Amino acid sequence: MQHMKNFLPDWAHPWIDVITIALQITLIVLVALLLRSLLHRIINRLGEDRHLPLELMVGSRRLVSIVLFGAALLLAMDRVGVSGTVIWTAFTGFAAVAAVAFFAAWSVLSNIFCAVLIYTTRPFGLHDHVELLESGDKPGLGGEVMDITLIYTTLRETPVAGREPSYLRVPNSLFFQRAMRLRTNADVVGSVLD
Repeated sequence: MQHMKNFLPDWAHPWIDVITIALQITLIVLVALLLRSLLHRIINRLGEDRHLPLELMVGSRRLVSIVLFGAALLLAMDRVGVSGTVIWTAFTGFAAVAAVAFFAAWSVLSNIFCAVLIYTTRPFGLHDHVELLESGDKPGLGGEVMDITLIYTTLRETPVAGREPSYLRVPNSLFFQRAMRLRTNADVVGSVLD
């Protein structure tokens, strides 16, 4: 501190502590922005090399941003003087509420997890024809895959002559609960991990 007083004018001496904290917070934000930029580039390059679905790349970039800016916020709060005990108490309180919400929203979270599995294992892709079988001999839900979101997969049923095609929104978890028949134009249905 004494070393900084030699370089600053006399009117700035009472503000040295505030200036130091402001510079530290600015440095924290700049490092977070640089790390975010670097990690986004890595995710984009990985997505292009592995042909990852756009939804997975966007979700990964959002997760990276949330984690980095959350950490930056915690570091900045620490520099201002908010104690770790207060932060930990608030975090555990929110975690308890989130656990209750997790239990209440289990089916939605199950569909989101199954969407991640669909994106990574690629049991089918867009414009493939899938059919969920009730049993080995009975036909079930089926059609051409038009869209895969975090909750639903949209299938376009084969239209009956003279009628408009209908669309089914099938929960993603159903694809892992039933046997599935797949008709695809791809040579091999692969995984992102291949």
